[in-house]
Amino acid sequence: MFFRQPIGRAVLLAFLAASTLRCAATVRPTVADVPSSSLSDLWKPVDVTASDLFNGPWGAGRAPDPHAEYTFLRPKTGGGVNPGMVVRDPSGRKWHIKQAPRNNVRRGDEGPVEVVLSRVLSAVGYHQPPVYYLPSFTLRDASGGHIEPGGRFRLDEPSLSDHGEWSWQQNPFVGQKSYQGLLAILMMFNSSDLKNSNNTIYEFKDHGRSERWYVVRDIGNALGRTGGLSPSRNNLDLFERTRYITGVSNGFVEFDYHALHGELVRKRITPDDAAWASALIGRLSPRQWQDAFRAGGYDAATAARYIDILRGRVAEGARAAGPSSGTRVTR
Repeated sequence: MFFRQPIGRAVLLAFLAASTLRCAATVRPTVADVPSSSLSDLWKPVDVTASDLFNGPWGAGRAPDPHAEYTFLRPKTGGGVNPGMVVRDPSGRKWHIKQAPRNNVRRGDEGPVEVVLSRVLSAVGYHQPPVYYLPSFTLRDASGGHIEPGGRFRLDEPSLSDHGEWSWQQNPFVGQKSYQGLLAILMMFNSSDLKNSNNTIYEFKDHGRSERWYVVRDIGNALGRTGGLSPSRNNLDLFERTRYITGVSNGFVEFDYHALHGELVRKRITPDDAAWASALIGRLSPRQWQDAFRAGGYDAATAARYIDILRGRVAEGARAAGPSSGTRVTR
């Protein structure tokens, strides 16, 4: 597709919005009734107050060594605008690194955001792969050893096998509190990347047991301002100027959301769903919030501003269902 004459941003946005509406898939569950045992494929109850938001659910033992020399294997493949690579550490572990975009500061660095949001999701019961952040690292490649800008390190974990993507629009959990609440949490963080290619079904095997995990990963396109054409991420000033919930209409929450796949959240998330999500995240202590941002490499002052906004949004979601909702965290 090409255009013979230059077109304005507004015209292009309108064209993209119309195309998205035409192509939007129906949002529906793929099964009539989800067994209780299968609901844990997406989310399971955890003791939020006991979660380690600095090291994450995989612990410090799986973290990348900031002092090690990493051997270059290949550049990152797949979509996205952030550069990256696959490397191997001295112990033989393989890492997928996502770095900040070069020569395009406006786009924002996804790595810190992804680690923070991953820490929060795992802390409240959503499955996540092992991800960490390093501000820089030593790389050995064809040019020798040198210091590289850091980023998000995702471990190629032997206990996890990738079984392909899953669909936001059609999956077993549509309509369940855990699914609705996940979307509400992503709205809380201004996530702009609700695309199926970011979703992965993992098989987790550990000491003879096997579990299936529906995971949202590559979640760094957040903490900025949502948008379908050029969303911002990791931009505190823009994040401060946006809203979370803009109102409630006909029994559904309206969000300040302007990215693609709005069919997932428009006229679908109830005030009770938003309150359920806030009840989960509301259990995080100030120290846990600080640890999540520290894990993403944020300085204390920047983290404090982000945390203040997010805790305000948690309270906003809790108020959405009204003072007598009595929302409880159940499946």
